[in-house]
Amino acid sequence: MSMLPTYDELMLPLLKFASDQKEHSIEEVLDHFSKVFMLTEEEKNTLLPSGQETVIRNRAGWARTYLKKAGLLEYPVRGRFRITDRGLVTLSENPSKIDVDYLGQFPEFVEFKTPRKDEGLMTRGDSLSERTPQELLEEGYRRARQALAEDLLRLVKKEVEPRFFEKLVKDLLLRMGYGGSLEERGRVVGGTGDEGIDVMVEEDKLGLDVIHVQAKRWENPIGGKEMRNFVGALTTGGRKATKGVFVTTSHFTEEARKTAESAPVRIVLIDGERLAQLMIDYDVGLRTTQRFEIKEIDSDYFG
Repeated sequence: MSMLPTYDELMLPLLKFASDQKEHSIEEVLDHFSKVFMLTEEEKNTLLPSGQETVIRNRAGWARTYLKKAGLLEYPVRGRFRITDRGLVTLSENPSKIDVDYLGQFPEFVEFKTPRKDEGLMTRGDSLSERTPQELLEEGYRRARQALAEDLLRLVKKEVEPRFFEKLVKDLLLRMGYGGSLEERGRVVGGTGDEGIDVMVEEDKLGLDVIHVQAKRWENPIGGKEMRNFVGALTTGGRKATKGVFVTTSHFTEEARKTAESAPVRIVLIDGERLAQLMIDYDVGLRTTQRFEIKEIDSDYFG
């Protein structure tokens, strides 16, 4: 494994490979790297300790992710990537190497790499020697989760139909424990004549209350007008709802939030960022590829 290139050593070759401005897959990159670095069959097939993925594929994937977070690559469709204008400009400057320090000039990458204040993983700089192995694992998990959330939201925004998005929202609410009734697990009601309600799920197993949901797969923010229409759909006619959830792939304006807060019914807002995090928490549209456990000595056993 020691002879394999590190993920940062793969960044510049990967960007050069994409300089033809065509769409590429990770499989094409691996084939290219095998030739450029003259990898042996043993090196190409060396697995991570988990045994779930080859080392070279994992490192190529992270090199691609870092370049994407810096805005040098983009993902036009699922499973494909291509170079951006910024990536072409970067290559025109003929850098001797591209690594984490080099990518630090791009604000998007700095934001991706910097932990949020409430995560508290970094207290004394970014030196590996100052951090425990568990801190390194947690930092790696944070970055992997953040990258997954961003890719997941992009997929939901760009590649699914509005009707499928409504089903996705229903599935998420069911995974979260709503829709307990055997007869009414939740249903998609969106479509012509839906009166602003896309999904309905029962709140508990006895069906004592129903949650009415509006799901908007939008790029533009949800404003006060859309929120007032939702409030009207909940409170007018024969519906007389008491609870509503507004889910969007974009975000809510301040006017929309104030409208929801002042509504005569309880309304929960879920924007794109929170939606992606909830999908990760409740395994909606995801599968587990690796699992790690941190263990400690059981003092009671030895006591």
